[in-house]
Amino acid sequence: MSEIEQLISIEFPLKDDIIYLNHAAVAPWPTRTAAAVRRFAEENVSTGAMNYPVWVKKENELRRQLQILINAPSPDNIALLKNTSEALSVVACGIDWQSGDNVVSTDQEFPSNRIVWQAQKKYGVEFREVNINTADPEQILISACDKHTRFLSVSSVQFGSGYKLNLARLGEFCRTHNILFCVDAIQSIGAHVLDVQKIQADFVMADAHKWMLCPEGIALFYCNEQSREQLTLQQYGWHMVEDYTNYDAKDWTMAASARRFECGSPNMLGIHALSASLSLIEEVGMEIIEHKIRQNVAYLMENLELNPRIRLLTPRDAARHAGIVTFIIDGVDMAQLHRRLQENYIICAHRMGGIRFSPHFYTGQEKIHKALDILNISI
Repeated sequence: MSEIEQLISIEFPLKDDIIYLNHAAVAPWPTRTAAAVRRFAEENVSTGAMNYPVWVKKENELRRQLQILINAPSPDNIALLKNTSEALSVVACGIDWQSGDNVVSTDQEFPSNRIVWQAQKKYGVEFREVNINTADPEQILISACDKHTRFLSVSSVQFGSGYKLNLARLGEFCRTHNILFCVDAIQSIGAHVLDVQKIQADFVMADAHKWMLCPEGIALFYCNEQSREQLTLQQYGWHMVEDYTNYDAKDWTMAASARRFECGSPNMLGIHALSASLSLIEEVGMEIIEHKIRQNVAYLMENLELNPRIRLLTPRDAARHAGIVTFIIDGVDMAQLHRRLQENYIICAHRMGGIRFSPHFYTGQEKIHKALDILNISI
């Protein structure tokens, strides 16, 4: 058994009958994450917040971990928020909109990356949803932009189809044309390498409960130094000021860093959990994680295509997908099939009228093979 196989057996002791193919929704925790949560809970029970300064060090350590994970210029570019929706709202509600402005996006976005922009209609903002089911989706998005486009806001990987966009190309266009580039990276970070500087993103956000293998309730929000100055704060509190440990000061200034977007007390439980989960990602290495996920996805696609009734909704091109494989079976009630798969402990999702499988790096191919056998019997 290799070192990684040994690590996987320790960190992911899922029940033998469970085949977990739903990391694009909510992922299981590694054992080290559960242990970190347990230790933090026990500490609170026995000593309360006596060691709060140590907790703050853990908070700062997490910012550095996230900085390295996405190659941010500095930990100061990282805010710790509740979820992707909150981060998107910070951006969409922080802009000084002018009537006639528009936001360009795709027609496959999760509601979080649609509703926040549609809500700006009251300021005269147009939300443009572009059909990306084309040979060149980046060009279609670029062509939808004009001199009134303030934002290009897309998911790095679409939650339903698993369609992966060329973010570097879009980022270069936005930088050249003075358009703000916003990326919902919840289906990328932890699944494949994402470099915020390479893609020239202004804003990147992602919950930690999917590919980062963490509990719900904590998310990263990246914003570069120049772009965050364009956002007006909509929430205020003790934690977003520069001198946030001086409780007696009557005068204050907002934090120079991205901490300005964290208005109140941090989610210390989530911070301890996410730091533990990221320590596993660091130990394995994102390149290895991405490689293993690609192997699992290729294995899934190759075997699904052996059945002529199955039609992949996820692009076959390796450059166009990440960890998601979604498919439809002609003549089959897919909602009913999803229920049957769940009853057989194949944990997956019903998306885009089809079945969505999303294996992680630790998912063994023997598990995938068993899932495919059950799928074939079920149809």
